[in-house]
Amino acid sequence: MKISYLVIGVIIAVVVFWGISSQRSFVEQQERVDEAWGFVQSQYERRADLIPNLVATVRGAADFESETLEAVINARSQATSIQLTSDALNDPNAFQRFQEAQNQLTGALSRLLVTVERYPELQANQNFRDLQVQLEGTENRISTERNRFNTAVREYNTEIRKFPSNLMAGLLGFDTYSYFEASAGSENAPTVEF
Repeated sequence: MKISYLVIGVIIAVVVFWGISSQRSFVEQQERVDEAWGFVQSQYERRADLIPNLVATVRGAADFESETLEAVINARSQATSIQLTSDALNDPNAFQRFQEAQNQLTGALSRLLVTVERYPELQANQNFRDLQVQLEGTENRISTERNRFNTAVREYNTEIRKFPSNLMAGLLGFDTYSYFEASAGSENAPTVEF
């Protein structure tokens, strides 16, 4: 009888130790995802802060198509109105809405920069060139941080989906996160006409 209590006690101790170890690992991975998300948000905020200066410079330097500028302003407004906290990262619908708003802003900025090519005096404006370089650098930073975020999400999702960790993750309420994905149509190269 004493041996069976000892065996049961050892089994319980192993399960408790495994549960604590798993929970700690999940939390560490989740914190890495949250940290990576903070870097993504920081770069999106940097882009949103650059846009009013870019629009003001374009507006002041050329009799510019107001429709293009309004599209950028509206896309920026929509993109900044959607706040996705780290608590909502595992909600695929909220994540999709956030990504769509950011993709709309990226598209509006691309159209603005293509349209600007018709205005040589604007391209010669030093303020515009500086803002364009900053915006280009920010877009590169956004891409880098999104890739880092996806790496952190992959590591976390893998950790909570592997057996037997998935058993403990389910019991402790750890859910998978969504990845950033390429926007629709991005697999097609843009056409350039002269």
